[in-house]
Amino acid sequence: MNLLLHRLHHVKVAVSGGVDSMTLALLAGRALGRQATIFHAVSHAVPDDSTNRVREVGKHEGWQLEFVDAGEFQNSNYVSNPYNRCFHCKSSLYSTLASHMEGTILSGTNMDDLSDYRPGLKAAENFDVIHPFVECGIDKSAIRRICHHLGYDEIAELPASPCLSSRIETGLTIKPEQLVFVHRVERKLHSALKPKAVRCRIRHEGIAVELDTETLSSLTKDSTRLWTNTIAHLAAQQGLSNTILIEPYRMGSAFVQTT
Repeated sequence: MNLLLHRLHHVKVAVSGGVDSMTLALLAGRALGRQATIFHAVSHAVPDDSTNRVREVGKHEGWQLEFVDAGEFQNSNYVSNPYNRCFHCKSSLYSTLASHMEGTILSGTNMDDLSDYRPGLKAAENFDVIHPFVECGIDKSAIRRICHHLGYDEIAELPASPCLSSRIETGLTIKPEQLVFVHRVERKLHSALKPKAVRCRIRHEGIAVELDTETLSSLTKDSTRLWTNTIAHLAAQQGLSNTILIEPYRMGSAFVQTT
């Protein structure tokens, strides 16, 4: 990895705040110093805690850190939420990074990502983005081990957390107030229940809150009713549907692929 990074000289690392991109930024920052610039896009689709994590680690590590607005919410192709929404999101991000200084754009994509449908990889190809973890044959479990080795145990154990726009079912327009609601619900549930997995999804037929099986089975009828009412109240504040379902977690259940 260090040989690859030194060969590239000046790099621009796209960092979301998750374990993959944070680990890559740590490696690049320590290997290249000021020749590595870390970029974090601030957006309605990015949780505040992710932005705060990037800011705190950047200060501790002495990163050359820049916060940018990738402008995806000004892109109607993104806001309309088609099946390839991630292509339009990543295109906006990489276009923004390409306009900032010279250097090669790096992403935290890893070997495990290649087996999934990832339209963002097409956008990366269009902007000549390099994926160091892929080039070095590194998967998610290895990234977590590397992050532990670098001294960031808490980051190493972060659960997968796709952008908040992934909670909006394909075909529904993405609105900032929806993402505020989604994040608020998930934070409340995290704080109270400490679930292994939680997603608040907005679907055509209403709102679905998904919890891992263990957490879901621990809820009584009374607590389920209480949470349903709480979430309905939060939804009403944002003018959203008060049809609330609480059900088992299913990865990517808001995504509907069409052609």
